[in-house]
Amino acid sequence: MKLASRIMWYVSTRGIAPRVNFEGALFSGYAPDGGLFMPEELPQLDRETLCRWSTLSYPDLVKELCALFIGSELIPKDDLNGTSGDTGSAAIESVKGAKNVDIIVLLPKGHCTKIQELQMTTVLKENVHVFGVEGNSDELDEPIKTVFADVAFVKKHNLMSLNSINWSRVLVQMAHHFLAYFQCTPSLDTHPLPLVEVVVPTGAAGNLAAGYIAQKIGLPIRLVVAVNRNDIIHRTVQQGDFSLSKAVKSTLASAMDIQLGLGEVPYNMERVFWLLSGSDSQVTRALMEQFERTQSVNLPKELHSKLSEVVTSESVSDEAITQTMGRCWDENQYLLCPHSAVAVNYHYQQMDRQQPSSTPRCCLAPASAAKFPEAVLAAGLTPETPAEIVALEHKETRCTLMQRGDNWTLMLRDTIEDLSRRWRGHALNASQ
Repeated sequence: MKLASRIMWYVSTRGIAPRVNFEGALFSGYAPDGGLFMPEELPQLDRETLCRWSTLSYPDLVKELCALFIGSELIPKDDLNGTSGDTGSAAIESVKGAKNVDIIVLLPKGHCTKIQELQMTTVLKENVHVFGVEGNSDELDEPIKTVFADVAFVKKHNLMSLNSINWSRVLVQMAHHFLAYFQCTPSLDTHPLPLVEVVVPTGAAGNLAAGYIAQKIGLPIRLVVAVNRNDIIHRTVQQGDFSLSKAVKSTLASAMDIQLGLGEVPYNMERVFWLLSGSDSQVTRALMEQFERTQSVNLPKELHSKLSEVVTSESVSDEAITQTMGRCWDENQYLLCPHSAVAVNYHYQQMDRQQPSSTPRCCLAPASAAKFPEAVLAAGLTPETPAEIVALEHKETRCTLMQRGDNWTLMLRDTIEDLSRRWRGHALNASQ
């Protein structure tokens, strides 16, 4: 593959905001028109490139992918080093103690495991600010979305988002699909290239969007999306029913408990709809604006047909999660986290239905079981807790509570304003 050195432009899925370069997409949350940024054009990978990439380590694979979508005029390839993991703790780990960055993390109090919470609240660096919100993941997204909708405020305070609203998160997640493909493919000498089925456990659909983009640029994968009982994506794939459920369902796979509460959605489906519609921002905007008004959309028949052609889906109960965790341990002595078990359950279902396939299948595992001891115990298994996790129990914690009844948006804005004033004070002292 030969690509001329040129700027990679990014456009909003809703088509009204002006296009930006990678830096503009990186230092943004939502686009100013409420959409999500996507590359204006997708590069195409040939067999030669895939063969060359097949021997790379994971970090080098990330670098190659990032270089495709960033451009060396902004960040030289040698300077690219990415991290991925549980969003809050991974983001904190990447910037804690940094001189020129402050990070604000909102965690849903009581809706993540104790270990996940401790990973965030025990980091006492001056530039790390953790808030415990008395609400679920969707409710705490509301003040974030409101703040990022204020374009002038975002520019004034140099704000950026680190969840999969941000294109850079989806970009790095694409590497998971490439790595899975190369590990499951014995040879790239066949014509056409062999197909691999990738099962993606998902909540906000970031990893699903990443997989679909990887497919669009030339990776021969077939996608299966696996969700827990919060099944908006499953219903969308199966029936074209993109609507919020009325019932709140708290599950063992807590990071996938999306669509609870205040109208938040698996927002990366907007990227998927945009791609399926042939980058039609008018169709995407109408679809998403209707959803925001009514919390319910029936996909147009053609769009639903395209979606069901490229994605298979499955919804998994808590009982199936614990059974899968137990079976995987019995058969492989491998301890699955509950989110990984959602994906592996699909694999077991295919095996039990005696539907053998010559296509290799890979299940993405998004987290370590060590973070979910409650789910491990529910499966009748013994948690394996690394020493560094045990040590968290004895560390000092720091967390500011956002209580129900508080104005969370105002608290977030005030925190950002206070940090900016502190920065301006530091800059003034440094110049004197």
